[in-house]
Amino acid sequence: MFSRVKQIFKSKPEQKLTEENPMKKFLIVGLGNIGSQYENTRHNIGFKILDSYAGKNNLTWETARLGDITTHKIKGRTLLLLKPNTFMNLSGKAVRYWMEQEKIPLQNILIITDDLNLEFGTIRVKTKGSDGGHNGLKDIQAILQTTQYNRFRFGISASFGRGRQVDYVLGEWDPEEEDLLPERISKSCEVIDSFVLAGITNTMNSYNGK
Repeated sequence: MFSRVKQIFKSKPEQKLTEENPMKKFLIVGLGNIGSQYENTRHNIGFKILDSYAGKNNLTWETARLGDITTHKIKGRTLLLLKPNTFMNLSGKAVRYWMEQEKIPLQNILIITDDLNLEFGTIRVKTKGSDGGHNGLKDIQAILQTTQYNRFRFGISASFGRGRQVDYVLGEWDPEEEDLLPERISKSCEVIDSFVLAGITNTMNSYNGK
C-alpha cells in the first residue's frame, strides 16, 4: 500500500533538452563578434540572421556558457540557436561545448557565416568544404577535427581594394545593401526551417544560388 502511495505522489522527472531523441535536435550557430560596435557589420551576418529568426518566432535570448542561446520547437524537432561570445576566431570551443552538452550529432549542426567569395546576398549551403580563409570556420574545423559539417554561407561580396579586407568585413553595410538585407535575411530564415524539416540535400537544391 505504501509503495503504491509513494508511486502516486512520486514527482515526474524534469524534462530537459538533453533527454530528447538526439536525431530530432539541431544546433544552429550564427557566427559573429560580440559588442555593439560589430552589430551591423558584414562579418556579423550570422548573428543578424539568428536575431531575425528569433524575432519571427518570439524567442528570448539568454546568456549561457560560451554564448547566447535560445530554443525553438517545430513539428517535433528542437532547435538550439547559438551566438558564441568567444569572438569569431574562437567559435569552435562554443560549438563543441553545446554539441556535447546537448548530445547533438554532427549532421544536425548548421553554421551560418559570411562569405567574401559570393556576391552580396547569395545563399550557399554545403555539407563540407574548406574554411575559405574564414577564421571562425578555421577554428571550428580545428576543434571538431573535420571539414564535414553543414555550413550556410551568406555572400557579402569582395568590393574592397587591396589590403582593405579587414576594414571591409568589419565595416557596416552600404545603403543599397541595407535596402536589400530584409528580404535576404527573411530568405535565410527559411533556410533554417528547411534544414531542420526537409534535410540538408533538399535545402541545398531549393535555396543554393537563390
